[in-house]
Amino acid sequence: MATEIAVPETNQLPKVKGPEINDRDRINDILSYEKYLTSGYNTGLNEMQNPKLRQTVQQILNETHQLQFQMFDLMFQKGWYKMKAAEQQEIGQTHQQFANYKTQFPQF
Repeated sequence: MATEIAVPETNQLPKVKGPEINDRDRINDILSYEKYLTSGYNTGLNEMQNPKLRQTVQQILNETHQLQFQMFDLMFQKGWYKMKAAEQQEIGQTHQQFANYKTQFPQF
């Protein structure tokens, strides 16, 4: 049986969601946007040659990652973001999967 990791909801939201946008919707939208931005900055950074521009974009990326975490943590603290605790077997399988990936790369 999977254990859920969550903070109890604050009961600030109605149980039945109407068409109006509430705080959870707004924060979730910001969280999604921050994830989108980090993805774009990561791609750009991987393809960037100019050292000064690379340093600037790296700083922006770090700030964007921090903002993304703040939105995630806010949602988690309000009970709006729930996670499933991984079972030991899942952890072992995932560890083995990534350990096997190492064999695909040349050793340096």
